[in-house]
Amino acid sequence: MSLTMDDHEVVDNFRGADIRWNKIKVFPRVTTIITKGPARSEERRMYRLTFHRRHRGLVEDAYLPHVLAEGRDAISRNRHRSLHTNKPKDDWSGDYGWSSLKFEHPSTFSTLAMDPTKKQEILDDLEMFRDGKDYYASIGKTWKRGYLLFGPPGTGKSTMIAAMANFLNYDVYDELTTVKNNTELKRLFIDTEGKSIIVIEDIDCSIDLTGKRGKKGKKKKDDDEDKDKETKVTLSGVLNFIDGLWSACGGERIIVFTTNHKENLDPALIRRGRMDMHIEMSYCCFESFKVLAKNYLGVEEHDMFSEIRKLLGEVNMLPADVAENLMPRSKMKDVDACLGRLVMALKEKASAGDKDEEENDSSDEEEEEDDSDDKKEDEDQ
Repeated sequence: MSLTMDDHEVVDNFRGADIRWNKIKVFPRVTTIITKGPARSEERRMYRLTFHRRHRGLVEDAYLPHVLAEGRDAISRNRHRSLHTNKPKDDWSGDYGWSSLKFEHPSTFSTLAMDPTKKQEILDDLEMFRDGKDYYASIGKTWKRGYLLFGPPGTGKSTMIAAMANFLNYDVYDELTTVKNNTELKRLFIDTEGKSIIVIEDIDCSIDLTGKRGKKGKKKKDDDEDKDKETKVTLSGVLNFIDGLWSACGGERIIVFTTNHKENLDPALIRRGRMDMHIEMSYCCFESFKVLAKNYLGVEEHDMFSEIRKLLGEVNMLPADVAENLMPRSKMKDVDACLGRLVMALKEKASAGDKDEEENDSSDEEEEEDDSDDKKEDEDQ
């Protein structure tokens, strides 16, 4: 136990019991002689906890564990979050390790543009995980959870990860895409600490894990196999990374994969139990727009909202594109101009979509005419 307090007395009340903390100094009778310098007495500093004897069981069984738990929570709330990146340790060994810097991303769930119902489901899931140490132990499962974020680019996948880290007050481990082989992946995972989010972004592009496992009967040359083992992270290695035996080294870890193309991933990689929650980051809906309008312009209601609601129901626009149109172009926020710019962009996108549909229809008609001409030629023959 480690305590810090001033010299004055601190009085606490716990379940009806008055408890007093005092800092005291005790000087031993024997004086220590120092060979160099004057003699000095070694004082001992300690804390005296005073309470009525009838409360001894309460203090030992409940109060002291309560003080320790509150202290841990205070440290967790006040500590600075870190962003850990995978970088070479030096210029000659070729080994990689974690290098950290202060994580200061401002994203929170209150500023995240997403459907409120889906957002609340994610928050509830994160809270259950954070407070679920005893539950995970009772069911014999490692205290970790996997999230798969999928959707088009610009839908806020990285922003979601930052919001999760800020909500849980967890560190973030990123840049696993530079890992060379399974051994290095394992070592980096073991070097991560608890209360952390381990991220592999664009997993379908950064690492060849699409799961095209070799068919039985196919053989490779021994040299090629050895080379692959030395220079590649395999699907098997990542599966062990997620829920293998040594993934239980430590706890309170969240693993997040992001991808633009969920269909390209191997089903074994994203099944429940590995990626427990699949979160689709989709195009901007009206509820998401309202969050962005409040963030960028400070407005919650406007005459143009009804028109924007209608257009968003007809057009697919990325949250990043909506945010860019809402961004003020000067220090003075002209709400009408920003919303008008968004309406114009949505209308242009809608008209462009109509043109594409007309072109597709005309091409289909041409194909049908070609087919009919071919049939007529066949009949003539």
